[in-house]
Amino acid sequence: MRRLIARAPTRIDFGGGWTDVPPYPATCEGFVCNVAIDRRAIVEVTKGSDDGGFALVSAALRRAGVRDAHVTLRNDFPLGAGLGGSSAAGVALAGALAAWRGASPSRVEVAELSCTTERNDLGIAGGSQDHYAAAFGGVLALRFRDSAIDVREIELPAERRAELARRCLVWFTGESRISAQQIEVVMDAIRAADERVLRLLAGMKRSAIGMAEALHIGAIDELGRLVREHWELQRALHPSITTDTIDAMCERAYANGALGFKALGASGGGCVVAIARADAVDALREALSDLAEPLPYSIDTEGFRVVEDLDA
Repeated sequence: MRRLIARAPTRIDFGGGWTDVPPYPATCEGFVCNVAIDRRAIVEVTKGSDDGGFALVSAALRRAGVRDAHVTLRNDFPLGAGLGGSSAAGVALAGALAAWRGASPSRVEVAELSCTTERNDLGIAGGSQDHYAAAFGGVLALRFRDSAIDVREIELPAERRAELARRCLVWFTGESRISAQQIEVVMDAIRAADERVLRLLAGMKRSAIGMAEALHIGAIDELGRLVREHWELQRALHPSITTDTIDAMCERAYANGALGFKALGASGGGCVVAIARADAVDALREALSDLAEPLPYSIDTEGFRVVEDLDA
């Protein structure tokens, strides 16, 4: 019996989130800087039929026109973590089902297929950055225009990737996110041309552009400074973006060697990242150990990948 296994990574969004969500790119042009990590969504496809257990699986099967497959979806990251997990699952599904049919779509096509399924078939509000991180892997600088997305892959040598992962510490707060509701509130403000929200998003975009350049030259201290600047703007978008736990972690992080700190995704909980001084990694990790669960990771450079496709 044929058996296909594919996977796609989640991501740390350093900056620019929300500027990839329509209608912002149509009028202001968005920019996001993120990095894929090896906390992945895994899809297994075998002969059979879908049991209807997951709406995303059923939607992906319908869009792919596949009727002879049974799909199992699993992950090695916490649900509701703000890591773009649903998009990683969507990319893994879209790519796996394409491979099941014998097709070989590009990474852009897989990302767009996943995004379309999530937005049009499931009615989930959001942007595209997570889908592109899952499809491409690595460090990305993404520019969003009305009808086009420019993808710049920032190449990092292995030692620089290792140092970035060593100094960018991630924790899971255990709190649940409400990202779709938050996104709608912010997007309503954009549609209404709310000057305060547009000013905040413009500042977040500038920070993200700086982050991409800092990563390109390996300036992790500068990345930390820009992440700190970004979080101050991000948390001002909506009161529910931060929580008491996140605020406590932020204060303690800066008291113990953090250069930058932010919540990941739309927040309201989920994961946070702190960028440590080069000599403060252990102290920072220890300082926050009682407030949230550490989430070890490495940087993923593969993006979407079929890891097994066998006819037994």
